[in-house]
Amino acid sequence: MDNELLQKIRSSYLTGKLELDDLLEHPEDMVREWLDIAKKSNVAEPTAMTLATVNEQGQPSARIVLLKEIDDEGFIFYTNYKSRKAEDIHANNKGALLLYWQPLERQIRIEGSIEKITPERSRTYFQSRPKGSQIGAWASRQSAVINDRSVLNDRVLELSDVYKDQPSLPLPSFWGGYRLLPNYFEFWQGRENRLHDRFEFRKATNGWTINRLAP
Repeated sequence: MDNELLQKIRSSYLTGKLELDDLLEHPEDMVREWLDIAKKSNVAEPTAMTLATVNEQGQPSARIVLLKEIDDEGFIFYTNYKSRKAEDIHANNKGALLLYWQPLERQIRIEGSIEKITPERSRTYFQSRPKGSQIGAWASRQSAVINDRSVLNDRVLELSDVYKDQPSLPLPSFWGGYRLLPNYFEFWQGRENRLHDRFEFRKATNGWTINRLAP
């Protein structure tokens, strides 16, 4: 696609609006509410979110992960602890999440610090996954260079045979959950003529400071 065609791609945002009175006191509750609406609206992959990290050289990178839990402290996702994202988090524990639901013309930005969750909690989730996904986690040295797909296929066959009589696999030492501890939220609702509604929540000593932002 050439630049002229790219420049002509436009959408009008007419689905809804966001006012101060629509905001909840706790931003985590708003995330839950918007997630529920996205799920009930049959949005594809409503829990898919962009995770942005920065390595020790200051190079940012981003990828899609799945939001798996929201607890009183933050937002939990799971990954291989030897992946590029994990290496970034080890070097710099600051990160950002972005949830975007195009049919609803909504997005949520979340920023904060990232920490590992307990192995016990990771184990509980890991063993609740389909057995094929458990085998896949064991088989993949995520982000490592491999010669071809046969490396993965052979390892999957080997593990499938080893654990064929067991309902689940043990938790790999190199796999588990992270929690992003939020200190900033932005709720965005698309509006006509790019005059979008944006509200930020900034962590304060007692609760959150709320501001409307120019689009």
